Amino acid sequence: MYAIRLGDDGAELRPLEPWHAEEFLAHLDRGREFINQYVPFGSRATDLTGAREALQRYADWRAADTASLHGLWLDGTLVGGVLTLNFDAGNGTCEVGCWLEPAATGRGLVTRAMRVLIDWAVEERGIHRVEWVAAAGNVPSIDVARRLGMTRDGVRREAHLHHGVRHDLEVWSVLAPEWRARGSHRHGGR
Repeated sequence: MYAIRLGDDGAELRPLEPWHAEEFLAHLDRGREFINQYVPFGSRATDLTGAREALQRYADWRAADTASLHGLWLDGTLVGGVLTLNFDAGNGTCEVGCWLEPAATGRGLVTRAMRVLIDWAVEERGIHRVEWVAAAGNVPSIDVARRLGMTRDGVRREAHLHHGVRHDLEVWSVLAPEWRARGSHRHGGR
């Protein structure tokens, strides 16, 4: 359907769909503990049926125009992804997020993929406000928001219960005029 090269290191952004369930499960199994440190993404996908159901949920949300899921492949192996949530084209708002297995960290993959995703949301879909929400302790995620030129809007104190711990959530955002003014979508690298 599409494959967008994210540089010269073999990284690609592609659709992540229900027929990828086996590959998605293998990827989650490689990185489950790392991926689930701050969010329960894919935590119920512990077998092929669960992986297919998780991907189907996103496919259904994509069809309803309320979310989307995109995989990150490195040298032909699924290693993570980026997504939209709470996508509301009528209101001009959405949330974006990511996940990555440990072996793929430190390469700028999420930042590069997120630039493509935000550019699409702003330029193709007319989104005015793109929001990033991360647990305060998730420094790599917050670093991506900074690299994308987002502004820290505030902290929702102890708003997220995960693994028995109440995490503060940092809310970051970028507005369409800011995104365009920075030319964020035209810059490569990390």
